[in-house]
Amino acid sequence: MSNIDFNEVDKFAALASRWWDKNSEFKPLHDINPLRLNYIKEKCGCSLKGKKILDVGCGGGILAESLALEGAIVTGIDMAEAGLEVAKLHLIESDLEVDYQKIPVEKFTEQYTEKFDVITCLEMLEHVPDPSSIVKACSKLVKPSGQVFFSTINRNIKSYLFAIIGAEYILKLLPKGTHDWNKFIQPSEMDEWARDSSLSLKSMIGITYNPLKKTYKFENDVSVNYLSYYQKQL
Repeated sequence: MSNIDFNEVDKFAALASRWWDKNSEFKPLHDINPLRLNYIKEKCGCSLKGKKILDVGCGGGILAESLALEGAIVTGIDMAEAGLEVAKLHLIESDLEVDYQKIPVEKFTEQYTEKFDVITCLEMLEHVPDPSSIVKACSKLVKPSGQVFFSTINRNIKSYLFAIIGAEYILKLLPKGTHDWNKFIQPSEMDEWARDSSLSLKSMIGITYNPLKKTYKFENDVSVNYLSYYQKQL
């Protein structure tokens, strides 16, 4: 339980009722979800049907439900109970199956080892005290040659201007205080943790936002938001 920032948990729990409102604070997650899903499908060979997938930091289930809709066998874990309750309720509406559990990923490794074909951990690492511990746990849970996906925010002057000043204060895409710049993660740091955990980098791509068109797209620029794909070494 030491790798949990309860202020962060409470912050997202307070917003839980709005997870599935596409015009709420979670609009950016809804908007980038198709991009992320397609990237995951592409790197996993296009079909996710029958694959066992763990979504770490699943929140209200936006990505988890998309994976389940593709035919994957999905487990979602998170520490914000209010968000998980919303996720479970939304399953009634979507008529999908996802196994949601309130448990830290490090604790989850005590139950399962090399169980999952794919692990996703998106927009979560910058909200915990020790992100390297999350990376290590994900490696323990994925099968050899399995795929692991992380997305987070780079730490530099540009990311401070874009992800905090721009997104939270000027464009108001996110509530003020959503992010702490000091917790942002440089790609070199991410890759070091991954290599130490027997994960090999296969691809990394940036996600950019056009404020005029109000659209997101993939670019090679990883200076702010980036999504990385790793494979577990044999």
